[in-house]
Amino acid sequence: MDHDLDKFPLLSYVLHQLDSNLHAPPSMAAQQTLLPSFPLLSDPQVMSSLTQFIPTTITQTLSVYNSLGSRPDPLAVSSARSMIAQIMDSLSPEAAAKETELYTGIVRLDEVHDSYEKKLKDLEEELSRVYATEVESMLRSGQEMNEEVVAVLKAAESGGVVERIDLSGQELKLLPEAFGKIVGLVYLNLSRNDLTFIPDAVSKLKNLEELDVSSNSLESLPDSIGMLLNLRILNVNGNNLTTLPESIAHCRSLVELDASYNNLTSLPTNIGYGLQNLEKLSIQLNKLRYFPGSISEMYNLKYLDAHMNEIHGIPNSIGRLTKLEFLNLSSNFNNLMGVPDTITDLTNLRDLDLSNNQIQTIPDSFYRLRKLEKLNLDQNPLEIPSQEVAKQGAEAVRKFMRKRWDEIMAEQQQRIGVEAERHGVETGWVYWGTSMVTNLVSGMTQTIGLGGGSSDGKDKKPGDSYYYHQL
Repeated sequence: MDHDLDKFPLLSYVLHQLDSNLHAPPSMAAQQTLLPSFPLLSDPQVMSSLTQFIPTTITQTLSVYNSLGSRPDPLAVSSARSMIAQIMDSLSPEAAAKETELYTGIVRLDEVHDSYEKKLKDLEEELSRVYATEVESMLRSGQEMNEEVVAVLKAAESGGVVERIDLSGQELKLLPEAFGKIVGLVYLNLSRNDLTFIPDAVSKLKNLEELDVSSNSLESLPDSIGMLLNLRILNVNGNNLTTLPESIAHCRSLVELDASYNNLTSLPTNIGYGLQNLEKLSIQLNKLRYFPGSISEMYNLKYLDAHMNEIHGIPNSIGRLTKLEFLNLSSNFNNLMGVPDTITDLTNLRDLDLSNNQIQTIPDSFYRLRKLEKLNLDQNPLEIPSQEVAKQGAEAVRKFMRKRWDEIMAEQQQRIGVEAERHGVETGWVYWGTSMVTNLVSGMTQTIGLGGGSSDGKDKKPGDSYYYHQL
């Protein structure tokens, strides 16, 4: 393995690409610092230019460098220099030469190390310049075929005020760093291109309110995106994202976020605490299994589309999203077995899609969703309500569940009355109180769960859902 080449990660990476049998790759730690700074190293044209720049003498240089062994400790070198000075002052040149032989060897070894490290450092810097030149060449090549990009950059360089830029469908592979200088930019559309990364320079666009990078080949978003404090609309759908950066929670002005059609397996744990102004969240067609608990902090959320995921359960705290008007949880197939009773706290809900899941029952208090206009329960093994009732739409289901609720309440009251007559009025009241507490505890227990029905698939008693409110 090459000696201490992690000091020169770019050189180490290029050498490994040049001859993987002779040169080991950089350590993982080195690669993690290297790739963000040189995101186009995988480009064949860039790598070809870098490998061609490697001098033929590199093998010999590395061989000598490796043979030197470890570099002397700086304190040892400093002590050796001090001892040499003292000896030279107190002895004749002939005697001093003999006495300082050991110390001179330490100093000389350090100087040789320094000499070879300087050669490697110079080569590292030259490779960095070659990389920058090649990337710039690629940019210019692309710009020559795209007059609009050239015009935008010229306007920015001349100091002209540019607020809106639409470069959608231009086959761009890179976003020029110069875009970071367009500080007055409010709207930037880079959709339907071939971008594989967004440079950190985008964080300089402090006035940016809308960013569309949909339908590209992005595998990640830069952490610096959290510095776009005025961003209101962010569209990253149709990429290859597996995560969103935690820093996205700092974009507190966001009103719309579209991260659909990606490969997301989770959302940032703190996303709800930061995005409390968010009104529309589109996360459909991903691989999400759960919602983070913080999603209930999105108090202004009106639209939530999470269909075609792998969601296993809905948090009970979803009931806190009282401004929600549209909710699509369809097509989570075998994963979604039910919805919590608290979904009926979403009293502004107008459109609810729970189709293509494994839901058997809906909450008894479903009739509370009085503003619900559209309801889709298709392709579920429904028992309550029946498939026939469900197909009649929201109003029919609401009426059915209200009737069912009244019948259960009447049955409960009748049972209390019977017990009162059997055991006497005083005992009856005790029974009634005990029954009430039992039902409340039962309701709390069911609330802790994720489904709208009981574990055996049967319908629940009123106390399991909304009994407390009725009392």
